[in-house]
Amino acid sequence: MSTQQVSYHGVGVSAGRVIGPVLRMPDPIAAPSDGAPLPEGSTAQAEIERLTAATQSVAAQLKARAATATGDAQGVLKATALMASDRTLLKSASTLVSGGTCAESAIWEAADAVATQLAALGGYMAERAGDVLDVRARIVAELRGVPAPGIPDSQEPFVLAAADLAPADTATLDPAKVLALVTSDGGPQSHTAIIARSLGLPAIVAATGTTALRDGMQVFADGISGTVTTNPGAEQEHLAATYANREPLPDFDGHGVLADGHPVPLLANVGGGKDAQAAAAAGAQGVGLLRTEFCFLGRDAEPTHEEQVQAYGAVFEAFAGKKVVVRTLDAGADKPLPFLTDTTEPNPALGVRGYRTDAASPGVLARQLAAIAQAAAEHQAEVWTMAPMISTPAEAGAFAAMVSAAGLPTGGTMIEVPSAAVLAGGILSRCDFVSLGTNDLTQYTMAADRQLGAMAELNDPWQPAVLHLVKATAEGALDAGGKPVGVCGEAAADPALAVVLVGLGVNTLSMNKRALPPVAAVLRTVDLPAAQRLAALALEADSASEARRLVRAELPELDRFGL
Repeated sequence: MSTQQVSYHGVGVSAGRVIGPVLRMPDPIAAPSDGAPLPEGSTAQAEIERLTAATQSVAAQLKARAATATGDAQGVLKATALMASDRTLLKSASTLVSGGTCAESAIWEAADAVATQLAALGGYMAERAGDVLDVRARIVAELRGVPAPGIPDSQEPFVLAAADLAPADTATLDPAKVLALVTSDGGPQSHTAIIARSLGLPAIVAATGTTALRDGMQVFADGISGTVTTNPGAEQEHLAATYANREPLPDFDGHGVLADGHPVPLLANVGGGKDAQAAAAAGAQGVGLLRTEFCFLGRDAEPTHEEQVQAYGAVFEAFAGKKVVVRTLDAGADKPLPFLTDTTEPNPALGVRGYRTDAASPGVLARQLAAIAQAAAEHQAEVWTMAPMISTPAEAGAFAAMVSAAGLPTGGTMIEVPSAAVLAGGILSRCDFVSLGTNDLTQYTMAADRQLGAMAELNDPWQPAVLHLVKATAEGALDAGGKPVGVCGEAAADPALAVVLVGLGVNTLSMNKRALPPVAAVLRTVDLPAAQRLAALALEADSASEARRLVRAELPELDRFGL
C-alpha cells in the first residue's frame, strides 16, 4: 500500500477531525440475469406470492427501523418503506413474472424502469431514483436469502467511504463505530449530510476521487475544511489531537443570547412527538419548524382528522407555554405522496409542492389547519402556523386568511423562493412572520440542485447572493413594522453562520438539537455590533469560501471548541 500522502477535497458538512482506517461500503447486490426464467418446478402464481412476501418483508423491516428512529432518520425510513411496498412497482414486476420471468429478474427490471424515469426528470426526482434502486437491492437480497446491503460490520471504529449512502443506511449509522463519513457524491443537503449532522458525525461529501480509497487505508477526515488526506502525518495528527482535546462545550441553558444581552431565541427543528421531547430536554426554547410530513409519509391515504390532532398534540405537549411553529404539509418534489402528488411532473422542484398542493388537491390544507387548531386548543403551546413555497404577497395573504378562518392566531410563510425574499415587505404586510428555509432558498437562488454533488460548491448557504436575500428579508420585516424573521434551514446550525444571520437582522434560529450548545456558545462571544460587522464582511465577499474564511478568522472560539 502506498505511503504517499494524497488529499481529496470535498464539502465539509459536519464538523470534526479524526484519523482512522477506511472501510468501504460492501459491493452492491449482483444483478440477476436479464429475463431469467421461472425456477424449475415453480409456477408464475407461486413466484408472484414469493415476490409479494419479499416486498412486504422489506417494507416491514424498514418500518420497524422507522419506529425506533427519530427526526430526519424516521422520515427517511418511512418514505423508503412506502417505496418498498409501492403497488405500481409490484404490479409491474408481477406482470413480468406472469410472462415467465423469475421474481429476482422481474423486480430488477421493473425497478430499473422506474429509476430511469425518475432520473430523466432531474432534480429531486432524480434523487429518488437512488432510493428505488436501494429498495430493489433489498428485495432481491430477501428473495435470495442473503444479507441486505448495509454498513460494514467491524469491531474497531472506522471511517466509512462510499459513493453515497442510501437513506436506509444513513438512518441506521452507529456513531460508536463510524468515526466519519466520506462520500464521492452527494451534496450539502443530501440525506447523508443531514443525518450526519443530526448524529454529530464528521462528514465530507462530494469529495471527488475518494473512490480510490481502499479498506485499511489510514486517512485524516476533516469535516471542517472538507478534506480527506491519506497517510496522515504530524500536521494532521496535531489537528486531530487538538480537536480531540477541544474544550468541552457548555450545556445549553435554554437562553440564546449575545455577549451584550441581545436575545436570540434558539429553537428546534422536529418531526414528531419523540423529537419534541428530546429537543425540550436539550433546552430548546421552542420549535421553529415542525415538519408535519411525518404524519403523512408511509401511508396510502391522507391521515384522519383525529390522527393528525393526536400527532400534533404530542409536540405541543412537550412545549407547553412555548412557541411551536408548524409548517403545513410540504409534499411534492423529494417527498411525493401517492394520494396527493403528481409524479409525472417534468420538474417537481419547480412544480406543485408545498402551499401549491392545495390548488391541485383542494381541501387538504383546510383539513390540516382544522386539525392543528384543535390540537392547539387542547394544549398550552403558543402555536404559529406557516406555509412552505410561498412566492407572492397574494399567496401569503390567502394563506393568512385560511389560518384566521381556522381559528389559529398567528399565520406566516416560509421564505424559500427568491421572489419572496425580494418582496418580503409586501408579504409581511399580509401575514405575521416569516421563516427562512435556507436549504431551498440556496438551491433556487443559485440554480443548483441541493442533492447534486457536482453542484455542492454553489449549493452553499454562505453564498453572498443568498446572504443578500436574507438581508433583504430582514429589511422587509422592518419596513412592515418589525415583524419576526426566523431561520429554520440547516444554515442556523452552523455556529459561524449563525453569527452572520443575527448580524443580518434575523431574530430567531431553529436547528437540530445537537447544534444548540455550539451555536449558543459562539453567539455568547459576540455583541450585536460585532455580528453586524461580520455580516458585512460576508456580504462583501466574492464567494462562499471567502465569506466563510473571513468570518471564521474573526471567531477564535470556533477553534477553542473544535467547531
